[in-house]
Amino acid sequence: MSEVSQLDELTSEQISSITRQTNYGTWRFQKTWKPLHIADAEGCWFIDGAGKRYLDFSSQLMCVNLGHKNPRVVESIAEQARELAYVAPGHATRSRARLSAKLLEVLPEGLNKFFFATSGTEANEAAFKIARMFTGKTKIVSRYRSYHGSTNGSIAATGDPRRWAMEPGGKGSGFIFAPETNCYDCPIKHTYPTCNIACADYIEHMIRNESDVAAIILEPVVGTNGVLVPPPEYFPRLRKICDQYGVLMIADEVMAGWGRTGKWFAVDHWNIEPDILVTAKGITSAYVPLGLCATTTKIADYFEDHYFSHGHTYEAHPMTLGPAVATIEEMQRLKLVERAAELEPYVREKLEVLKAKHPSVGDVRGLGLFFAVEIVKNRATKQPFNTMLDKVEGKPLVVDQIAGKMMAQGVSIQAWVSHFVIAPPLIVTKEELDLGIAALDEQLSIADALVEQ
Repeated sequence: MSEVSQLDELTSEQISSITRQTNYGTWRFQKTWKPLHIADAEGCWFIDGAGKRYLDFSSQLMCVNLGHKNPRVVESIAEQARELAYVAPGHATRSRARLSAKLLEVLPEGLNKFFFATSGTEANEAAFKIARMFTGKTKIVSRYRSYHGSTNGSIAATGDPRRWAMEPGGKGSGFIFAPETNCYDCPIKHTYPTCNIACADYIEHMIRNESDVAAIILEPVVGTNGVLVPPPEYFPRLRKICDQYGVLMIADEVMAGWGRTGKWFAVDHWNIEPDILVTAKGITSAYVPLGLCATTTKIADYFEDHYFSHGHTYEAHPMTLGPAVATIEEMQRLKLVERAAELEPYVREKLEVLKAKHPSVGDVRGLGLFFAVEIVKNRATKQPFNTMLDKVEGKPLVVDQIAGKMMAQGVSIQAWVSHFVIAPPLIVTKEELDLGIAALDEQLSIADALVEQ
């Protein structure tokens, strides 16, 4: 009898095997994929099919901000299914109205018209179309250290090598790339603060010399590409440049939003009001898939007399909207945004101790409960152990070796090319933070042994 014919009696090994044989493992070479069967999760921990527990030190894909199996959000899913599981998006629903009203409480001021999608990728696609329809222009500026999604437009807007696989098609998609803001390793070889925010001036130069720039898209705090936090002058300067040239500012808060940085949204750190804000992940703590594209009234008013040429079957899906209300209410009840801000100094101090102890640690940076630990072969030159090209070509990465050892210890951490992303659920305790950082401390010896003196 085949494995598939005994679906109710599958072992953990069979579950992994069937998944491996019949599914694609994303962003990877398939031959090395051995998916671990996860059977349960609760709080800041998940459990594999053999019963082993793992500390979720990066909230899966930096999305389970509320922690696993929050009872109120779980129940809200059942409640919504009983009330109304689906209706076409041309209709109004109670969950749609409740979430829209709730969003007005927490979003940056001025963002009050919403398009609901089912992922950050789709929400970014909506943002691109809205920006182009509203401005009548076509080009969108992005930055090289960025990730905005995997569909045709969003991957074309992505700066990192995940974009390469769909080229040359992406080159005709209207996206142009600027240098990222990275004060640790500036791509245009300046030094903050004497640079006078040259990276923003570079973008102004691009806008002046391009014929029809509709918008610029930025992760206010860059996510997987390094948790890059801009200096305080950057966003105010960029907001003035956008206003001066009639360019819309799109804030991609898919990862940085929902309390992750110690504010409801990362742009709140600089009191900036974007024209469009895109988010997902933490909006439901990833319990159900939901993306949001929020715009200003000025943009919304344009479409009163102009055709809004966008939509899809799962837009404003009731099953995604009801749990979002519960998620926001739970974040407010538990004061998780404030908690992320309160824990930031504790995490920063712990990670700075690692930096002082380990010669392989080049930089520690972050906000709230969103940190990166960057490892280098040479501190003086900031040379990394691996490059993005190594990642695409499938070469062994030092960060993956370290993450693998940590996983064996029961700590799951996201690693990307040359850094680790520390982003536990916002309910994390100091004891759990200590456990995760101690595991990283122990395994950094792998990188220390490879440092060039």
